[in-house]
Amino acid sequence: MIERARLALEGLSVGDGFGEQLLHCGPVARAIALDHRAEPAAKSWVWTDDTAMAVSIVEVLAACNGIDPARLALAFARRHHQDAGRGYGAGAHRVLEAIHSGVPYETAARLLFNGEGSCGNGGGMRAAPVGAYFADDLDAVVEHARRSAAPTHAHPEGIAGAIAIAVAAAAVFAGERDPRALLETILARTPAGATRDGIRRAIPLLRAEPITVAAELGNGSRVLASDTVPFAVWCAATHLADYAGACWSCASVGGDIDTTCAMVGGIIVGAVGLAGIPAAWRAAREPLPAI
Repeated sequence: MIERARLALEGLSVGDGFGEQLLHCGPVARAIALDHRAEPAAKSWVWTDDTAMAVSIVEVLAACNGIDPARLALAFARRHHQDAGRGYGAGAHRVLEAIHSGVPYETAARLLFNGEGSCGNGGGMRAAPVGAYFADDLDAVVEHARRSAAPTHAHPEGIAGAIAIAVAAAAVFAGERDPRALLETILARTPAGATRDGIRRAIPLLRAEPITVAAELGNGSRVLASDTVPFAVWCAATHLADYAGACWSCASVGGDIDTTCAMVGGIIVGAVGLAGIPAAWRAAREPLPAI
């Protein structure tokens, strides 16, 4: 179980590093890279908060055989305090600093948006290892994905994003390879709301081009679960045998590239394994902490 979670972390972190370099290489360089499928120029692909928080999730899974949200909140806050320059959003800084100062996570997570909590994509960006770990039990996937979102995302949409990505990873790690069946499984388990509506709209778009799909579903530009997760699961579903192609597809539509690549990378690696990640990409990615 924990080895599946570690594999999901590998896929997530390489996607994160790939997307992060393209996100910051400038529009002209990005256009050239996309046109020629040329790799980002940086020799070391630095990973972001997406990976930092996923590392904490895998640590807690290894220690607790599941997600203990209080323990996870402290792990998030500790890692943030040690290295806050990983691209965390303003809301995440506020919540994690509060937790580090001793505020209970249930209170800290509701410091944002007049007590409603964040509906952003942060719960989903780190959730693939949860799905991989519990791939044999979708009920457990939903419950532990909910717990994994709780320290920072109290809003139902933030939680729905975590559930959708975790279910996607679980289904792929369990052997699902049919794109439509995968999206239907995610749809059935995702709570009602805007994120679920986007996943529903993704199903008829399985044969569409990425730019068309992003125009309909979003590309993460608004950094919302509802603006990010539907495209990410569509991209994963339509590239289950092509890790690199999925990441390039995310890059081609712009938006929150590191996060969409992290989401699809953590899902697709369950189908392609480590061998399906380009060796040069894994070598370029900044090393992960030992877990």
